[in-house]
Amino acid sequence: MKVKEQDYAQLSDGTKIKMFTVSNSKGIEARVIDYGGILVSLKTPDRRAQTINVTLGFDKFEDYVEKSPFFGAVVGRYANRITSGKFILDEKEYTLACNDTYGAGPDAVANHLHGGEKGYDKVLWKAEPFQESSLAGVRLHYLSRDGEEGYPGNLDITMTYQLNEDDELSFEYQANTDKPTPVNLTQHSYWNLTGTGTILDHQVTLFCPFYIPVGKTLMPTGEVLSVNGTPFDFTVPRAVGEHIGDVEGGYDHCFVAGPASTALKRIADIYEPNSGRGMEIWTTKPGIQFYSGNFLDNLKGAGGAIYPKHGGFCVETEFFPDSVNIPHFPSCILRPGQTYSHKTTHRFYTR
Repeated sequence: MKVKEQDYAQLSDGTKIKMFTVSNSKGIEARVIDYGGILVSLKTPDRRAQTINVTLGFDKFEDYVEKSPFFGAVVGRYANRITSGKFILDEKEYTLACNDTYGAGPDAVANHLHGGEKGYDKVLWKAEPFQESSLAGVRLHYLSRDGEEGYPGNLDITMTYQLNEDDELSFEYQANTDKPTPVNLTQHSYWNLTGTGTILDHQVTLFCPFYIPVGKTLMPTGEVLSVNGTPFDFTVPRAVGEHIGDVEGGYDHCFVAGPASTALKRIADIYEPNSGRGMEIWTTKPGIQFYSGNFLDNLKGAGGAIYPKHGGFCVETEFFPDSVNIPHFPSCILRPGQTYSHKTTHRFYTR
C-alpha cells in the first residue's frame, strides 16, 4: 500500500490545495484533494488488466470551483433535497439557501440541495494521510460552524477515505454536534465503468425492495412503495437503459434497503459487461440515491472527455431526502452527546 502527497492547485488567497494518491498492489489508485474532499479519480483495471479512470472529473481545479455538478465531492450538511429550504426542529424554524430551482418566473420552485450555496464540496478540509501494511488513505477534518448555510450547531466532522488490498475503497464519516441538527453526509462521485460514452448498458442490481416516489421538482411524496412491477425494480440485474424511458426525467430516486445499522449490508452491485468491471456497494445507511446523470449536457471533463446525458451514474448512500420534514422517515437529527456514524464500502471486481 502506498500514499503520496503533492501540491495540486491553490486558492485565490494563495492557500495550497493538496492531492493524496492512494494505491494498492492490484492496480487500483484513488486520488483525493483536500478541497471539498473530492475524489478526483479512481483508476481500476478491467478483465484484460487495462487500467482507466472510472469517475467523472476535471483537469483544472478551477472547474471544480466554478462548474462542477458535485463531481467526486463530500456533500452536506444535508445531502439530497430539503423542501423550500425550511425545516422545524424543536419548535424553531430554520431557513436554508434554495440552490435547486425548477421552472421559471412565477411558477419557479426552489429547494435546498446538498448543503446549500457553499456546502462541504466547496470548503477546505484539514487532511492527514496514513499508511499501513494492508491499507492506506487520508483522514479529512472540518468544523462546520453554528449557522453555516443556516444550519444550527457546530458540527465536528471526520471523513476517511481508505483503500485496502482487497480492492475495497471505503468512505467513513463521524460527526458530533453541540446543538440538535440534521446530518446526512455522502460521497458524490459520478461513475462510468467504461470511462466513456453513456452508462445505459451498465447492469444494475439494487438490493432494495422499495423506492421513494418524487414529484416534478424531485421532492419525495412521503410514500415508500414496492419496486415490484415498476421501472424501479432492480432487485435482479437490469441495464440502466432498459426502462429509463418509462421514468420521467430519468432515475434520480432514493431506494430503500432497510433500517440504518452499525453493520455493513450490500445495497448495490453495478457491472459493465464489455470491460468486465464491477462494483459492489456496502453501507450502514438505509437508502441509496441512484442518479442516472440526467442533467449532464456534453460537459467538457478530464482529458478532453465530453460527458453526455447519462454519461455517469451516482450511488449516494444516505438517509432519505427531506427526512427532516417527513416524520415517518428515519430520523436524521443528531443531538449533543450522540455520534453520527456512516460507512460505505465500494468493492471493485472483474469477471
